[in-house]
Order: sequence, then C-alpha cells, then structure tokens
Amino acid sequence: MFRYISRKGISMGKKKVLFVCVHNSARSQMAEAFLKLMAGDRFDVESAGLEPGILNPVAIEVMKEIGIDISQNKTKSVFDFYKQGRRYDYVITVCDESQAGKCPVFPGKAEKLHWSFEDPADFKGSLEELEKTRQVRDQIRKSISEWLGSQAIY
Repeated sequence: MFRYISRKGISMGKKKVLFVCVHNSARSQMAEAFLKLMAGDRFDVESAGLEPGILNPVAIEVMKEIGIDISQNKTKSVFDFYKQGRRYDYVITVCDESQAGKCPVFPGKAEKLHWSFEDPADFKGSLEELEKTRQVRDQIRKSISEWLGSQAIY
C-alpha cells in the first residue's frame, strides 16, 4: 500500500473518494478520471450514480480530445456501494443542488462535498453539446486541481 505523510506528520494510507451524480454517465465519470490521473497515487477513486444510465458519448468524446479514454467505463449504482458497506473519506456530489439531496448518507466519517455542474444530458444540438460538455469538463478539471491544492501533503 502506498503511504504518505500528512501535514500533521501521521503516516496514512490512500484516501478513498467517491464522486456521485445522477446517472454516472458524464460528470462523475470525468471527475473520477481526472482525480485518478492527477493523484491516483494518493487516492482510491470511484464514481457512481443515483440512477445509473449509459455513458454519455459526448463526454467520452470530449475526454478523448484531451487524451483520456473513459469509453470502457461502466456506470455503477451508488446504492449498491452503500449496501456493500463501502466507506469513503470523501463523498463528492457533482450534480445540481436538486439532485444532491437524494444521495445516500454513507457510514463512517466521510467528508461530504458538493460541486455543482450542469448536466451534459440536458445539452441539445451537436455543437452545443460539444461546447458545453467541454466547459463542464474544464470546470471539473479545475475543481479537482483546486481541491488537490487544498489537500497539500508535506
């Protein structure tokens, strides 16, 4: 197991992070991919949805544009994770405010964060879908980067 020293000087294992959105088809998948890429050596990362759907093809495309392939990912149910008794250090919802309240409460001491992003499933028209999904992708990447900055490890 990878180990690191926290700011408090205590040796710790990898932190567990779960990203949650409605269908686990775009936003949570992108967030999972970015955190794995940027800090997979420090975090175990998963994503799931309230009502798992199918991967959003536009999300797959905009991630491929920057060299990240999520096309083989599967959508997963947050409730299955809950029933399995999985525990997380951080549960981060990436859906809008109205959906975030439907997320289950996970056992343990998970810190719950909410980052609101528009749902790419709501974008209509091929050009709008691409442009707006790129914007959401870039917002998610920025949020991950800023969050990692706040998780500074010495």
